Amino acid sequence: MPFVDARITATLTDAQKDAVKSELGQAVSVFGKGESFLMVGILDGYDLWFGGTKLEQGAYVSFSMIGDTPDSACATFSAKICEILERNAQIPCDKVYVTFHPMDRKRWGWNGSTF
Repeated sequence: MPFVDARITATLTDAQKDAVKSELGQAVSVFGKGESFLMVGILDGYDLWFGGTKLEQGAYVSFSMIGDTPDSACATFSAKICEILERNAQIPCDKVYVTFHPMDRKRWGWNGSTF
């Protein structure tokens, strides 16, 4: 179960959040997953600072997944995240920061146990 945690400076409508969620569900296919396996968290209206300056438009996106996250898939997914946020939240790509967190299945819990 991959997880995308998106913290966005813009305040989004429910329709915009749904569009971001759906498009992320398609984009995660670069890791061989589909939306039915994806959890998404969107925290909008979030304050972000970079270099001591508050970003008027920006986003920090964290991606966690059990198993390997190949470099080529990470690069493709990062580009897709930028496109999705630019299209749906008007956040310029140079203000989108993405981190990747591959996890060992013993470090990921669900339903009272780990995978």
